[in-house]
Amino acid sequence: MIVLQALCTNRRGGISKEVEACPCPKKNGWPRHVSMEHTAVEMTGVDRTGLMSEISAVLSDLGCQVTAAVAWTHNARVACIMYIEDASKGGRITDPNRLAYIEEQLEIVVEAHHGEGERRSVRLTAPMAGKTHTERRLHQLMYADRDYELCRGCDASFGHWKGCSGIHVCIESCKEKGYSVVNVRSLDRPKLLFDTVCALTELQYVVFHAAVSSKGAFADQEYFIRHEDGCTLDTEIERRRLTRSLIAAIERRVSHGLRLDISTQNRMGLLSDISRIFRENGLSITRAELWSNGERASGTFYVMDASGHEVNSNTVALVRQEIGGSSLVVNNSQASSSSLSRTSSSSLDEKPKFSLGSLLWSQLERLSSNFGSIRS
Repeated sequence: MIVLQALCTNRRGGISKEVEACPCPKKNGWPRHVSMEHTAVEMTGVDRTGLMSEISAVLSDLGCQVTAAVAWTHNARVACIMYIEDASKGGRITDPNRLAYIEEQLEIVVEAHHGEGERRSVRLTAPMAGKTHTERRLHQLMYADRDYELCRGCDASFGHWKGCSGIHVCIESCKEKGYSVVNVRSLDRPKLLFDTVCALTELQYVVFHAAVSSKGAFADQEYFIRHEDGCTLDTEIERRRLTRSLIAAIERRVSHGLRLDISTQNRMGLLSDISRIFRENGLSITRAELWSNGERASGTFYVMDASGHEVNSNTVALVRQEIGGSSLVVNNSQASSSSLSRTSSSSLDEKPKFSLGSLLWSQLERLSSNFGSIRS
């Protein structure tokens, strides 16, 4: 399958009509494009059990209502974005002194368990016009936090891919055309193309041609790229950095642990209460999405126990009882790095329900409109 449309800012300028019409928040899922009328709290640092509970508790104590939140964890690092508003008055928080105080208190929480010299950041962005793509921003935050440094490419050549479910990146030079050719093979999943292009964009590479295909459980991506200044990847340092960045971008969205879906009445301190219950029952959040839509709030959390193991049924029962059985739906399949990697060669003939190839054309226009500059 050949991609003929450039993955860049829409040539007509601005964002596409599809993006402009994207509701915020979405009624049936995470709002990818979030209105920037709310204050955004952005945080990165070392992942640890109870961090989201502590942050959301501080925000609640300071009179801030969390209207949406999303968190990713990868390589023992965490990136989190929360959109907040004034709990008493509703709407945006504009007082610069109050914003500075909120940021100061959050920094105290994040710094509490960080050693000297360890990377961490907390930032509040004032309300502004327009929208931001939250998942794109998460990629930026984790890349800036250098979560890719622990990623290592597989030494296997393309000829030894059969039956292997790891992420493989191969970079070759096409000097006669003035391109570098990047080949990526990984397990197929929704939003794989988006995550890969995010990595290329953050490193300021321009995609001139691309071929994407999927077969069974795997997806193959090929990109002909140059740096924005017209240069190709000529040094081993550049190639290693791009390889690790691509692997990290693909790994970040992989969910580890038990999936818990929550739908309940929206109220002040909801995220604080939910994350506190997880913490008190010894659960660590590996990925989280929470959004509100009027009087209702919905969310998806992936949790593991504090030791990184699967959650036992007794703990699940206690959590359900405290949150409210009718508000919590448990997905009994526990996703983990080990279970995701156990893919035999026979699975090559088993096509996933939602594959990269089947979704590519329906999503291409949206993708091609979203990779211009984004505020950082």
